[in-house]
Amino acid sequence: MPRTFAMPVRASTVLFCLLFVALMVSPARAAVVEPAGARVDSGDTAWMLTSSAFVLMMTGPGLALFYSGLVRRKNVLGTMMQSFVLMALVSVIWAIIGYSLAFDQWKPFIGGLHFAGLRHVTGIPVEYAPTIPHTTWMIYQCMFAVITPGLICGAYAERLKFSAMLVFSTLWLLVVYCPMAHMVWGKGGLFNIGVGDVHGALPALDFAGGTVVHISSGVSALVCAIVLGKRRGYGRTPMPPHSVVLSVIGAALLWVGWFGFNAGSALNSGVLTSSAFINTHFAAAAATLAWMFVEWGWAGKPTVLGGISGAVAGLVAITPASGFVSPMSALIIGAVAGIVCFFTATNMKHFFGYDDSLDAFGVHGIGGTLGAILTGIFAVSYINSNGSGLIDGHPRQLLNQLLATLLTWILAGVATFILLKITSLLCGGLRLSESDEYDGLDITQHGESGYNFEESFPATVDEPAYSHD
Repeated sequence: MPRTFAMPVRASTVLFCLLFVALMVSPARAAVVEPAGARVDSGDTAWMLTSSAFVLMMTGPGLALFYSGLVRRKNVLGTMMQSFVLMALVSVIWAIIGYSLAFDQWKPFIGGLHFAGLRHVTGIPVEYAPTIPHTTWMIYQCMFAVITPGLICGAYAERLKFSAMLVFSTLWLLVVYCPMAHMVWGKGGLFNIGVGDVHGALPALDFAGGTVVHISSGVSALVCAIVLGKRRGYGRTPMPPHSVVLSVIGAALLWVGWFGFNAGSALNSGVLTSSAFINTHFAAAAATLAWMFVEWGWAGKPTVLGGISGAVAGLVAITPASGFVSPMSALIIGAVAGIVCFFTATNMKHFFGYDDSLDAFGVHGIGGTLGAILTGIFAVSYINSNGSGLIDGHPRQLLNQLLATLLTWILAGVATFILLKITSLLCGGLRLSESDEYDGLDITQHGESGYNFEESFPATVDEPAYSHD
């Protein structure tokens, strides 16, 4: 077995053995309880299962198409494979250990092992979502875990080995994502606004994943871009997207899927669901126009790539605020995100010289940070009684948002740097060789080509291809 393949396999075997041992020795206890008198609501369950499918659709085909259209032709399949394989890899890890680490109650920074192997995850509702089966809540959260490491792929596009991507994504899910999900949404988590009668020490408003998904992945993306270095030829050789058409289709799927992401986070099919749905749409629309008009004035033309990037920036920024703010505030948040993310994805990236290939940091890191902070300003109790911000007379909430954002930056940045070093040791390096990078991910990592422009001819040049007898 080649060394570059054997080392990740051995590392994965050791990791899963340790997880299995932890599962077997973990005590059975019940910290997350079943609400008294809870009953499964068929309408809520149907909506949450639909939302789960929507969020999965955001990874494949949404993110897969969006990212693969932005890379060069020789990397289209490799980029798609990154999103597709994470749908499988993360789901397996989530079932074995990830869900328990995120949503069992144990410490403020991490969950326990009560739900490891999906033990005690049944059709009976729990406190997190009292009108849907526990299993439905679990699979809905799984889809968030699937897409988050996929977002990071945009920073190391076209230059990370496939084996290194698998190992790093596994480690990152366990060390960064699961602790962040627990801190924000898990019972007893540091930033949790309350599950049952338990509240976090630093409650921060994050309706659908501004810190958990976007800041954590965006900051990690920046670290990946810096540690891996630039693509060979970056800044000297043009590297335009090979198919903006694919990216437009992907962006449209992301926009639709985001309704499951944000409106689904209401965890029922009621009034708050409608509010989050509306805010999501308005923010995306405002950001699209803001990015387009700023680019038009700044660069002379309103590009299609700019329009779809603006839409994603707006969707990112409204994510933490979608269930806490009014529709007019959502328009403001979207417009601000479109303008700011335009400059961070263009001018700032060029000024500092890092190669964030597909602007994962410029859109998700910065957009998520903006969204988290603006939530602390625009949250109002008449939309959601669990959240009031600065304009609602609660300046303390803005401070909590700033502290939660800062801590997320620190955790994601430091942990990602360490995990990249560990991954490099396990995989014999992170980057493709110079020749492999020149040939592209498709051929060197997967032995395939995304486009075959040579049509086979059924006959030689000297004989007719078809008989007319």
